[in-house]
Amino acid sequence: MKTCVILPAYNEAENISKVIKDIKALGIDTIVVDDGSGDSTRSIAEKEATYILSNPKRRGKGAALKDGFDYAKANGYDIMITIDADGQHDPSEIPLFLKKFQEAGPCVVIGNRLSRPSGMPPVRIYTNRFMSRIISALCRQPIPDTQCGYRLFPKEAIASIDIEARKFEIDSELLVKLSRKGYRIESLPIRSIYGGETSQINPITDAIRFIRFLLRVLAKHP
Repeated sequence: MKTCVILPAYNEAENISKVIKDIKALGIDTIVVDDGSGDSTRSIAEKEATYILSNPKRRGKGAALKDGFDYAKANGYDIMITIDADGQHDPSEIPLFLKKFQEAGPCVVIGNRLSRPSGMPPVRIYTNRFMSRIISALCRQPIPDTQCGYRLFPKEAIASIDIEARKFEIDSELLVKLSRKGYRIESLPIRSIYGGETSQINPITDAIRFIRFLLRVLAKHP
C-alpha cells in the first residue's frame, strides 16, 4: 500500500524538521501543507519533505488537510495518515496505525491520547472527553478521543465524502461524515506528548464553530 503522511503546518519552524525526519526514517513520504506561515516553516519543509504545498495566507487546518488529501488522491496514495506538525504526535507509532488497519479491515484509525493523558493539561482532558461524548453520539459509535489529529484514512474513505470545514471543526466533520458512510472508527492508544507548545486553537471562536457544525449536522440528520 502506497502510504503518505500529511502534515498541516502553521508557524512550526521549531518542530517540523524533527517530525519530518522521524517519518522519513520509516520510509514513508511526507506531504507538508504550509498554511501561510510567517516563519521559516516553508523553507525548512522544502529541504526535508517529499512534497510541499503552500498557501500564500492562512486558510485554516481544514483547508490545509483538504489540499493534502487532494494531492494524495491525485498521486496514487492508498493510505493517508495525518499528524500534527507541533511534535505532540510520535511518528514512531505509525507502524501501530498500519498494523491496526491491516488487522481491523476497512476502517479509519484514530489515536486515543486519553488512555494515557500524562502531561495533557486538565482542561484539555475534560474538554476532549465532553466533545468526544457528543461526537460519538452523532457517529453512533464510541470514539474516546475525537479531537486527536493523529489518524489513518484509506483513500476510499476520503474519496467518499465532501469536505466542507476550513478550520479545526474538520476533525469532527471527518468522523461524522465517515460514520454516516458506514465506516468503523477504530481507536488506538497513543502517547500524549506535551511540552511548552502554544495551541493554535482559539477556545472561543473554535467553540462557536463547533456549535455551528453541530447545528448543521443536526439540521441535515435530525
